[in-house]
Formats: sequence, C-alpha cells, structure tokens
Amino acid sequence: MFGPMNTPVGSWKGKRIWLIGASSGIGAALAKQALAMGAKVALSARRLDALEEVAGVASNALIVPFDVLDHAAWRTRHAEICAAFGGVDLLLFCAADYRPERSWEVSDDVAEQTLKTNLVSVYSALSSVLPAMLAEGSGGIALVASVAGYMGLPNASVYGPGKAALINLAEILYSDLHAKGLSVYLINPGFVKTGLTAKNDFAMPGLQTPDAAAEKIWKGIAEGKFEIHFPYHFTRILKLIQMLPYRWRFALFQRFLRPT
Repeated sequence: MFGPMNTPVGSWKGKRIWLIGASSGIGAALAKQALAMGAKVALSARRLDALEEVAGVASNALIVPFDVLDHAAWRTRHAEICAAFGGVDLLLFCAADYRPERSWEVSDDVAEQTLKTNLVSVYSALSSVLPAMLAEGSGGIALVASVAGYMGLPNASVYGPGKAALINLAEILYSDLHAKGLSVYLINPGFVKTGLTAKNDFAMPGLQTPDAAAEKIWKGIAEGKFEIHFPYHFTRILKLIQMLPYRWRFALFQRFLRPT
C-alpha cells in the first residue's frame, strides 16, 4: 500500500525516451544525462542546431525537430521514433514558455500562445503516444509542471494557471492509466537557472542548476515516485502555505510584492 506509486526503473540502458523540449535548460540536461545512462533518446524541439549540440556524437540519440503546436507533426514524429526505436517507453514533456507578468500586463494573444505551448500541446502528445502504450500495457508519461501551479503566485498570471492545469491533468492521467499498466510522473521544479527564469527580476530562493534538477528528476522516476518536487526545503514551505487560509496567504504574498 505504501510502496512506489509507479514501477521503479532499475536501469536506463536501452530505455526508449522521447524528450520534448530538449534544446535547452532542464530538457537539455535531462537529454544529456539520459544519453550518458545508455537510454535511447529522441530529442525534440524547434531548433535543429541546438538539438544537434545537445546530442553531440551520441549514437543513441535521435534528433526529431518539430513545433509542438503542429498537431499533425506529433503523429509523424511518433511514427519516425517507433520506426527507429521500436516504440516509446517514456514520453517526457518539458517544453514551456514563460514571461513574468501581473494581471494588468497580460496580452490575450501572447497568453493564448503560452497556454497552447504549455498545456494544449500536451493533449497532442497524449493522443499520439497513448494508443500504442495502452495496446502494449506499458510505458510512462512525465509532465514537467511547476511549483507555480500549487497556488496563485504573483507574476505568474498565465504561466501559473497553465501549470496548475498540468498538475490536475497528471492526477487524472494517473487515475486513468495506472490500472492499465502505465506510469505517470508529475514533476514540479522550483526555480531553475534557465533562459526562462533569467526573465525574473526578483530573488529566486533555492535556485538550482539544470543539471541538479535533471538528476533529481531521473532519480524520482527511477524510484517510481508520482510527484517529483524540488528543492525540498523550498517546495515543502510552499506546500505548507497552501494549507493557510486565503486571508493569511494573500497577506504573506503582499509582503514580498514590490510597490508599483
């Protein structure tokens, strides 16, 4: 009853991984570490040159660039990966867009683009890979959400709601798919030093490197965890804040907001 929520992974050697958002940040670090562990990794993102740099000379890398907003491309790329690898054992969705903004700074067209990238494209991923995984009765889906999805945090007017939806979706997927033999992983990082967080002009507690984040993610998946969150000293504080009455929570946030 209290064992791992997912099937632990004893070895990554030969595992077939499709990593979405592999060109930079956490995704690039995840790709490099998976390749080093002997997994067969299909690297996807829009920028071919960046993917080639991440893959290097690794013979176990397959570069499959495409735009996650291109619904038809998902099925095409999935077919190419299955032809090369024989299937996909783990889909790890790490693509994301972000801009820090208060509610009065939100642009509807930019918000739509962000939500399509961070959330809507996940459904394209699921419709592409789930039929084969369900037919085989095995496989895993890993979604990189964020602690920004835990609650309504300032400066995350579009990013936060999208990540909250991903958290909700991961919970639904686990309920639907666990009994069918599939694993589902919810990844909630805190602040990680990437091109996205470089846009922030505020102090980021517990800031980690992409390599450190990737190590925690692979360790959590290997151990069969459902939620993988880090750094623990920061995420545990946020989980405690979640339990506060709204009045106290909002008062706490206001203490850290800059005057405008």
